[in-house]
Amino acid sequence: MPRRSGTKATATPASARRPKRHANTGVPTRRDNADLRARCRAQRRQLAYESARILADQGPSEFDRARRKAAARLGMTDKRCWPDNGEINDALLEHQALFEPEERAQDLADLRRHALRAMREFEDFRPRLIGAALRGTATLEHGVELRLFADSPEEVLMELMERRIPWQQRDEAQRFSGGNVQTHPVFEFVAGDVPMALQVLPWRALRQPPLDPVSDRPERGLGVDELSALLSEGAAAP
Repeated sequence: MPRRSGTKATATPASARRPKRHANTGVPTRRDNADLRARCRAQRRQLAYESARILADQGPSEFDRARRKAAARLGMTDKRCWPDNGEINDALLEHQALFEPEERAQDLADLRRHALRAMREFEDFRPRLIGAALRGTATLEHGVELRLFADSPEEVLMELMERRIPWQQRDEAQRFSGGNVQTHPVFEFVAGDVPMALQVLPWRALRQPPLDPVSDRPERGLGVDELSALLSEGAAAP
C-alpha cells in the first residue's frame, strides 16, 4: 500500500492551545472586580452620610435632591455607586442619634402625639400616619404627614372650613404598584406650632396605598389604635 505523503500530525497539549493572557489585557480580573465592589460600597456609605447631613438641614423627605447635591459635592458621578433612599434614611437615623438623642426622641414623641390628636379630629376619614414622623426622622420643624380617605377632596375641605382652619393646597404625585402615577391634593396648615400635611386619597387607596418613597413598598402607615399603642410603649399617649 502506498504511503501517504505529508508530515505526521502531532498532538498538541491543551495548555498550549489556549491563548496566553497577558497581564495588561484590559479585562478586569476577579480581584479587580472585588476591589471595584469594595470601593463602590465605601462610596455608597460616604454618599449616604453626606446626604443625611444635608437632609438634617433641609428636611427628611428630599432624598433625591440631597443625594444629587451630595454627589456633586463629593464628585461622585457613577450612579451605580449611589445609595438608595433606604440607605440614606438609615444614615439619617444614625446622624440624628449622634446629636442630642434624648431631645430628638422627645421631639418625635411630641410629633406623634400631635398626629394622634389630629387623627382623632379627622377620624371619619380613616387617617393614617405616614412619612418621616412614622419612620422616625422628622423634627418639630418638619411636622406631621397624615393620609386621609374620602369620596372627594371637597369633603376634607368642608371639614377644614367648619373647624375654621386656614390651609394651603398643593398637589403631590404618588407612585403606585405597576408604575402607575397619580396626583392627589395635600392640604397644609399649622396646628399650634407643628406643620400638618393632610394627603387626601380615594377610598380604594386604603387597600392599595401608594409606594413608600424610602422602602418602595406600599406605604400603609399607622391607624389611630396602632399609633396609640406605639406611644404607650415608649411614652404615655395623650
